[in-house]
Amino acid sequence: PDLQKQEERGELLQPLIFVLLVLCSVLLYFKVSLMDPGFVTPEEEEGEGEGQGVVIPQIPGDIKLRRCGYCLVKQPMRAKHCQLCQHCVRRYDHHCPWLENCVGERNHPLFIVYLSVQFVVLLWGGHIAWSGLYFEQSWDWLQHNIFLLMSFLLIFIFTIVVLLLLVSHLYLISCNTTTWEFMSPHRISYLRHSELENPFDQGIILNLWRFFC
Repeated sequence: PDLQKQEERGELLQPLIFVLLVLCSVLLYFKVSLMDPGFVTPEEEEGEGEGQGVVIPQIPGDIKLRRCGYCLVKQPMRAKHCQLCQHCVRRYDHHCPWLENCVGERNHPLFIVYLSVQFVVLLWGGHIAWSGLYFEQSWDWLQHNIFLLMSFLLIFIFTIVVLLLLVSHLYLISCNTTTWEFMSPHRISYLRHSELENPFDQGIILNLWRFFC
């Protein structure tokens, strides 16, 4: 009866949405961590270099695609070999130790969705923890609320980390660059010899459209 009354008053809707968001976050975590981030296979070598000069005219046409010294496949432009995954990854962004997988061409958009859902869950969880705190300057209060206080501080730290990750990735996506290209342009041949600092940038709207759509 009590549950039925709570349901009629809509008091069960918010906890249900929170649980669904947590479940969605967990499913996205496993999806992003277990899926192929865009591994380059030997069967895909043919025709990799075709059309590069048309798509990105600012990059000199004499830059040849190199063959990876580890897995011996011909690397497409913007690919990089990950020594942890033992594969070359298309549009390599970074290797995420939390996911134990690379973030690349295929799973990067889902990685952004995962960070967004995780950020909402952490904000909601932090609000719940904060609302349960009532501060008193006494040792008894600290003993009874230490777990809730530590939970709030932990959630706060994770929220800041996830927010910084999300903002930095959205900025790089809006510029059509990757973490690897942003951090090490001097080590990448097609960026060293390019006339522009970022030859892939086609404007914020088009960059976001091509990434997510």
